[in-house]
Amino acid sequence: MQGIIHISAGQCGNQIGSAFWQTIAGEHGIDQDGKYHTTTEIQRDPTGAPEGRYHPRAVLVDLDPSVINTVRSGEYGDFFRHDNMLSAQYGLGYNWAYGYFDEGAELVDQVIDVVRREAERSECIQGFQLSHSLVGGTGAGMGSLLLDRIREDYPDRMIATFSVLPSPKLSDVVIEPYNATLSMHHLIENCDKTFIFDNEALLDICNRTFKLSDSPYNHMNQLVSRVMADITSHFRVAGQLNSNMRTMVTNLVPFPRLHFLTVGHAPLTGGDLGAETVHQLTAQSLVRPIFDTKNHTATCDLHSGRYMSCSALFRGRVSMDEVEDEICSMKSRNSEYSVDRIPDNIQTSYCPVRPKGQYQSSTLIGNSTAIQVPLKRIGEQFDFMFRRKQYLRTYTMAGMDEMEFVEAQYNMNDLIFEYKDVQGGTELA
Repeated sequence: MQGIIHISAGQCGNQIGSAFWQTIAGEHGIDQDGKYHTTTEIQRDPTGAPEGRYHPRAVLVDLDPSVINTVRSGEYGDFFRHDNMLSAQYGLGYNWAYGYFDEGAELVDQVIDVVRREAERSECIQGFQLSHSLVGGTGAGMGSLLLDRIREDYPDRMIATFSVLPSPKLSDVVIEPYNATLSMHHLIENCDKTFIFDNEALLDICNRTFKLSDSPYNHMNQLVSRVMADITSHFRVAGQLNSNMRTMVTNLVPFPRLHFLTVGHAPLTGGDLGAETVHQLTAQSLVRPIFDTKNHTATCDLHSGRYMSCSALFRGRVSMDEVEDEICSMKSRNSEYSVDRIPDNIQTSYCPVRPKGQYQSSTLIGNSTAIQVPLKRIGEQFDFMFRRKQYLRTYTMAGMDEMEFVEAQYNMNDLIFEYKDVQGGTELA
């Protein structure tokens, strides 16, 4: 990707990041050794290696060495630079404080050195993107520390995150609400845009749409990587109506703190995620599903909130005239779901290269006030535990002060109040 450095933190972040790079490598005709096998010039990434071998601008970090070793020994192990894979000796037991204050703080300087080296290899850095989960110690704790350091070292560059929220349906550990709220505190202050992937919504899509009940994490990772590939396609391939990181933020984030985005994707067909789509879709079949709550990656009823802004991204064999007409029709029929004070709040982008295995695809990035629903859910779980001082000792032992929990809680509540204020004061269930 031109001028973007990707950082994967933690087990979830590295699994998503690896799946993402495999997806876009296939789109650009790059094999697991980093060599091009395509005759189509439009597929050639403008950052392609002159020596005939491509290495992604990716930094892989986990304090548990087993995750990095799995990537290094996997099919695409040689695709990444091995000196960009960093790990410690032991995992953190899902504790945010150890990732931010203890083991993570010991490793962060090495990570920043690798990030700086990758930045120096690029002619012009657009910004950074981080894939992580708000559940564990590395993704949540060390991920927050990395955001602080990157913002400090590169204050004028864009920072985007692909953040996975915890869900009670897929809960691994009881202190997830603490980790998520403490991470949100840093996402609010240091990020320009955050794409929300709610484990509960991803699980529902896998169970309802794909009819998959076994090994949900693998399918969820594939789904997230497919969406990430569509979001970044407009940064990777030259084409009409393109956008870059800064343009996307300008169009999607009218208020700096309200940068938490939901994502809708189509087509989502039953069966194998990697199966070929055997027919072309109409403009209506591409536009309407991406406004459907069931196809979004956050657990909230989008019709109970209001859109501040949207960006509709289309790929493949698509008639943009028909798409624009369908979007105008959708907007006129659903005008009550948009904020009145922000007119013309839907942007469209087009990428001529179709996704691998599909004729076309569509992705909606929405900045909706309905995102307060999953944030409120996490906040209520946090409040229930914090009022009873449950499990605080595991955090204070790592050097945290209780006031840091209070600050994070206030910041989250302020964010929810700001979403309510933009919507018009209506509280969502």
